[in-house]
Amino acid sequence: MQITPQARLEAYKSKGWWGEQTIDDLLRAAVAQSGDQLALVDPLNREALLGDEPKRLTFAQVDRSVDAMARAFLAAGVGRDDIVLTQLPNVVEGVLALLACSRIGAILSPVAMAFRKHELTSVIKQLNPSLVLTVREFHGCDHALQMKELRDQGVYDGPVICLGRGDPFSSLEEAQSAAGHVTLSDPRLHSGEVATICWTSGTEADPKGVPRHHAHWVFNGECMVEAAMLEEGDRILNPFPLINIAAFGGMVIPWLLCRGCLVQHHPFDLAVFLQQFEAERVNYTVAPPAILTMLLKKPEMLEGIDFSKVKCIASGSAPLPPFMVKAWQEQYGVAIMNVFGSNEGCSLISTPVVVDDPEMRAALFPRFGASGLDWAMSFPARMKTRLVDLHTEDEIVAPGQSGELRIDGAMVFDGYWNNSELTAQAFDDQGFFKTGDLFEIAEEEDGRFYRFVGRCKEIIIRGGVNISPAELDSLIESHPAVREAACAAYPDERLGERVCAVVVTQPGEEIDLEALVEYLKTKDISVYKLPEKLTVVPVLPRNPLGKVLRRHLSEIASRD
Repeated sequence: MQITPQARLEAYKSKGWWGEQTIDDLLRAAVAQSGDQLALVDPLNREALLGDEPKRLTFAQVDRSVDAMARAFLAAGVGRDDIVLTQLPNVVEGVLALLACSRIGAILSPVAMAFRKHELTSVIKQLNPSLVLTVREFHGCDHALQMKELRDQGVYDGPVICLGRGDPFSSLEEAQSAAGHVTLSDPRLHSGEVATICWTSGTEADPKGVPRHHAHWVFNGECMVEAAMLEEGDRILNPFPLINIAAFGGMVIPWLLCRGCLVQHHPFDLAVFLQQFEAERVNYTVAPPAILTMLLKKPEMLEGIDFSKVKCIASGSAPLPPFMVKAWQEQYGVAIMNVFGSNEGCSLISTPVVVDDPEMRAALFPRFGASGLDWAMSFPARMKTRLVDLHTEDEIVAPGQSGELRIDGAMVFDGYWNNSELTAQAFDDQGFFKTGDLFEIAEEEDGRFYRFVGRCKEIIIRGGVNISPAELDSLIESHPAVREAACAAYPDERLGERVCAVVVTQPGEEIDLEALVEYLKTKDISVYKLPEKLTVVPVLPRNPLGKVLRRHLSEIASRD
């Protein structure tokens, strides 16, 4: 039976795992202590993205902006525990929306800018949001028209507010002006209440909602502050979309805890990123391993950049090349921090605080939370990890044998949104979350470290974004020329993985990649999910029970 948020709060407080602070508490503390300090900065290219000037807000201005947005939400009918769905680029309003929801006790549910009607329909049906906050138009997509069509189709019947002119919807400025009379009152939240619902794709066709409490986020932020050696006033450059744990737990909450400055960046543009990095005197940021490797090969791009104030740069979503981590440390004095995690809250961090050797930091993760191991950091005491043999469910305690990583603790979510069946499958009989990722205990350092082996889940990770093959399979199979289809990943140096569609055609029919992609575009799916390779086979590889063998599909997809 699911434990209630209040019961979990009390249980975790008694263990010392959770405190009582909410996200709004963090903001109010920052405003009280650092009100006049520059706090929140728009991307340099905001005008190109949305048509107005970039904003630079102090904590006091952030506080007033949060009040104005919170009043607009209340006037639109949003109450405590109601859900606000946002689809916004990395502009200051994305951060303000999180803070406004936290102030009135509402729940924020952000989705990717790449989501189209197909994905939005699934999310809206699962959430039943009370308000949608979006943009008028972005990168060629008319988001206001998209929402109008969803309303006309009966998918969503609530209010919509747009950044900028949002015909036929109200603009945020209009909504805030009309709500100036609304009185804000303290909702008296506790930290065990849901703050956000983020979205992740697994092997299931529909996106899965991942609720996270205020206490989850505060602890997540505390982990990152300690691991990245952040201090009061530090400046953080955020290139992550404000849709998941990487941005909220890795960037926004550490910013509030440090009472620093959060600089937004969108979409990823290396020249602009480096310009912001230098101009804003950044102390901490994140970058994909491929970008960090490329910069080492083009040192002229780094000329004139002062790295002396950089605490570290985080990286992850793909194995880190040891030579790259070593070169950054030796040539530029920058420690690269290796991060492994997911929306569900499973996180391992190979931090320079614990792992001095850069090559070891690239390849190994401290066994934080493993029984009998102590660390020179505080947050590992609030988590538990273990490896489990997938066939026997026996715990693995010796080096060299791979098993599924299982995690419990203050950062791990309670279960998927309104999906008890998936929740039951996600946890083992000891209450540990089953990550679906294979690790082994490394022989180095007397078994104090994990080494990543691979994934036992079937998701495709393209550029750090999860793609469900099951979702694509069914869409491709709806093409008249296709009899059967199954998607798999093939390796890519820059993105890690790309999508290959493995297809069996109908008798006498033919199909090519261009025709398939054009067909899928009519289904209003995200561009990043579109197959970039097509392989036609006579039959799909299956086991005796008829299940498609994904590992064989990957071999097929990887062929030239």
